[in-house]
This record gives sequence, C-alpha cells and structure tokens, in this order.
Amino acid sequence: MNTLTSNPVETDASPRRSLKRVAAAAAVGNFVEWFDSAAYAVMSVTIAKLFFPSYSTTAALLAVWAIFAGGFIARPLGAAFFGRYGDRIGRNKMLGLCVLIMSAATFCIGILPPFAVIGVWAPILLFIFRAVQGFTTGGEYTGSSAFIVEYAPAGKRATYASIIPATVGLASVAGALLGAAITATLSAEDLQSWGWRIPFLLAAPLGLIGLYIRSKVDDTPVFRGLEKKGELAKRPLGDAVRMCARQIFTLFGYSITNAVAYYLMSSYMIAYMTSSLHYTSTDSMITSMVTMLVYTITCPLAARASDRFGRKTMLLFACLGFVVMTIPAFAIMPLGLGWAIVGTSILGALVAVIGTSNVPALVEMFPSSVRASGSAIGYTLAYVLFGGTAPFVATGLVAGFGTPLAPAFYLMGVAVVSAAVVILFFRETKNLSLSRTTVL
Repeated sequence: MNTLTSNPVETDASPRRSLKRVAAAAAVGNFVEWFDSAAYAVMSVTIAKLFFPSYSTTAALLAVWAIFAGGFIARPLGAAFFGRYGDRIGRNKMLGLCVLIMSAATFCIGILPPFAVIGVWAPILLFIFRAVQGFTTGGEYTGSSAFIVEYAPAGKRATYASIIPATVGLASVAGALLGAAITATLSAEDLQSWGWRIPFLLAAPLGLIGLYIRSKVDDTPVFRGLEKKGELAKRPLGDAVRMCARQIFTLFGYSITNAVAYYLMSSYMIAYMTSSLHYTSTDSMITSMVTMLVYTITCPLAARASDRFGRKTMLLFACLGFVVMTIPAFAIMPLGLGWAIVGTSILGALVAVIGTSNVPALVEMFPSSVRASGSAIGYTLAYVLFGGTAPFVATGLVAGFGTPLAPAFYLMGVAVVSAAVVILFFRETKNLSLSRTTVL
C-alpha cells in the first residue's frame, strides 16, 4: 500500500452539505464541554457558597477548583475507554456516547441539591459528576478530531479540522458571557436559589441536539473501510502502545506546550491579571474574552497555513514563537489594559497556530486501526500532567520567585522541549494516507 498518497475517500467529491453536517457533528461535543467549563469558572464563587458553606471563602473556592480538577484526573481513563471504543465500534458511535454521557452529567450538576439540603453528599456528587465530564472529555476531543479529519478532502484536513479548536474558543466566550450576564442581572438571592443552574441545565437540549446531528451522519469512510476488510484491531489500546510508542511520545512531547499555553491563556490569566498585575476583575474578564476571540479567529487562518506548509513547519513555528514572544508578551501586560490585551492576544494567536496543526497531526500520525486509542493516550496525558497543573504551577512560580514573569519562563522552557521533540522525532504527516494500517 502506498502510504504517501490519499485514498479514494479523501477527495473533494463529498457534497458540501454533507461536510457541513460532519463539521457540526464533530464540533457539538466540544462546544458543550467547554461551554460548561467556562460557566463553572464564572459561577465558582456561588457554587463555593452553596456546596461548602462552612468553609472560609478562600477554602471554599479551593475546594471548588479541586473538584474542577477531578475532571482532569478522569481523562486518562476516558481516553483509554473511548479510544478503544472508537477503534472497535466506530468513531461516530463513540462520539454519540460521549455527548450523551457528558450532557447527562452536566445536567445532573444543574439539578444537584446544595449542602443545606443533602449535606456532605452535595460536594461528593459534584465531584462525581465533574469526574464523569472529564471521563468523556478524554475521548471527545481526539475522537471528534479523527472523525472530521477522516472525512475532510485531501489538502484541506487542517482547514476543516480547525472547527475543533475554534469551537473551544467560541464555547468559552459563550459560557463566560452567559455566566456574566446571569450574575449581573439576577439578585444575590435568585442567583443562589436557581440562577447558577441555568448554564448547566442548558446541557440537556444542547446534548440532544448534538446526539441528533451525530445520528444523521454515517461513520467515516476510513472506519467503514476497515470494517469491510475485517481489519479492525481486537486490542487497539495494547496495539497502539506496542506499535506506536514513538508517535505517542512525539504527540505528548509537543502537546505539552499546547496544553500549558492554552490553560495559562484561558484559565490562569484572569487570576494573574487581578492578583499579580492588579487590574480590576472587569478588565481581566474583558481581556480574557478578547483573547479567546483572537484565538478563535486565528484558528482557520493558521489551519490554512498548515495545509499549505505542513504540520511540522507550523508546529515548530509555534514552539519557537513561544520561545521568542512569551517574555515580551508578559512584559507589556502591566503597561495598561490595551497592552494587556495585546500581550494575551499574542499568546492566543500562537495557541491557535499550534492547536490547528495538532488536530490533524494527531490523527495522521497513527495507523487507522489504532488511531483513536493512540491519539487519545498521547494527547490526554499531556493535558492531564501539564495542562491541568499549569495554573497551579504558574501561581507557585510567581510566589516562589517573586516576579510576575515567572510563568513566561515556564512556558518558554516547555516550548524549548517541544521544539526539540518536533525537530528530532516528528515526521511530516500532511500527505499521508489516512487509510493506511502500517506504522511509519
């Protein structure tokens, strides 16, 4: 089999309408997941009061964020489970199961009684539902990436796949805006009584819409080809580890920069601007939303560049960009709100560059029979070990070294490691056949 050419299903013959349905099916789960995460962040103070009323304000918030981290703890288990499921049963069936479980868990948070009603079971159940969300996230992002990339026309994989990271940005902005609107318009009593539940209850209709859209799209041509030929892996998780150790390591090695940069940009920056740079909460929120919009707008532009110049070139460009631009970006943030927006937007644009090449690359580098499993392992481990811990590490570095530039040095160091991994181990994947079953 010629592994350097596209197979027949990777052509422009797919109708535009069909590709739009595929894109919608791939993106909807990401939107639900990240919409909820943003809403959880905005509602964290209210949730802390309701679920940890006997704690001090600081301790309650720490408990709420510890529960939020529970989602990261469950991601590797979800990656293993859904990766195997996607390789054995099908990409689309796996994604349908993901969005169904994710929406159900989010809805359950929305109807969960507070501590005053059910006592200690309130925070325990909150942790369990958050862990279930994280469990589904372990398969959702890489699974939806495989789904849309395997459907995309040859030469436009990154362009079509850019909807995955772009949807993350849009959902984060939408969740933050809804949460801010609810907080600003409702009284404190209404907010604590029922208002905080609104973003979580929206998961039910969003999930049903997503399930409906995904049910109307056939599984990918690549998976159907494997099924027809009887080449489905019996033990995809074990086979992925055995066959694709270099690919898993490579994906992990450059994804750590993607993970650290994204969570510094999206989760840490608001707290950093208020506590270290002494901006108001409103200014910090405005900066965060503008940055996420810049990130979202940059995604399709960077994806087109990836389709033209290749994954390796763009991954290396992003890593070196973080090495060169992170210190200047952080250095100008204290100079005023406009400069803070410019600094964070530089980071947002670079995150879009690395993310839009990462999505097609994590699909292309693995053989079709173990693609969902292999990509989920490498990507999820990077986000669990480096993404989920990035705000904590950054906060500790600022306190330990006494300089607000400490997180910038951390991101630079990680980017140097990722650049070395890309140079030494990454093999260009842009023109590889997605139907191949062999390891390159």
